[in-house]
Amino acid sequence: MTKIIDSHMHCGIQNVDQPIELIRTYLDRGGIQGACLYAPVEDIYDRHDYDFEDTPFWMACRQRANDYLLELQQTGEDIYAYYFVWNDFKKEELQKGYRGIKWHRHEYEPVYHYDDPECEEFLQEAYRLQLPIVLEESFENTRYFIERVAGRTPIIIPHMGGLNGGFSSLFRSGIWDNENVFADTALASTREMVIFLEKYGVEKLLFGSDFPFGIPYNELLKVKSLNLDETDFEKVAGKNILRLIRREEHK
Repeated sequence: MTKIIDSHMHCGIQNVDQPIELIRTYLDRGGIQGACLYAPVEDIYDRHDYDFEDTPFWMACRQRANDYLLELQQTGEDIYAYYFVWNDFKKEELQKGYRGIKWHRHEYEPVYHYDDPECEEFLQEAYRLQLPIVLEESFENTRYFIERVAGRTPIIIPHMGGLNGGFSSLFRSGIWDNENVFADTALASTREMVIFLEKYGVEKLLFGSDFPFGIPYNELLKVKSLNLDETDFEKVAGKNILRLIRREEHK
């Protein structure tokens, strides 16, 4: 039986109302067995303040948001917690058992401090643990980040690049030529999926919904509409992400 894993869902209970009970309802409706969970951006930083500077309030909020997901992972089968990083770059958190890292900002939002030595220390720990990084950044910062990581740990571009400068721009730039850079299908079009698959095949594509912005059942229907054979569908729907997050049964 195909194990379907939604590789891109947001779950949080502080500044949004997206508890695990709601997540499980949507998974069950879609016939989906598990999910990779990220904290909502609303619990990580003030995305509406371009000049945002961290405060003890936000640090505590961010800690609670990430801890919540880790607790769910420890008690729930096929629930995989990602650590949402911000500019405190708490590398020691990565040793707690997270399955990946969420690295996120849009061009109108406050920036990551890439020149901070602690940023490099955080990345070195991610390389050591081989944690995949879901990277949602500006087009220029996406290219910079991929060059900086240089294949030392997997990078997943969400939405097939839709919010990293657009699918076409990233596709033309050749960022997916790097064997360690992948894409998730959340909110992407089937046309983009077909173009991607024709060049890169099924090994680099991951099913995701971006819940609550996408509905898991509907986003999975897009993947099913590609009419992949059973083996290829299993890879896109679950096996690829399970391999990247280094589950024992898929190493």
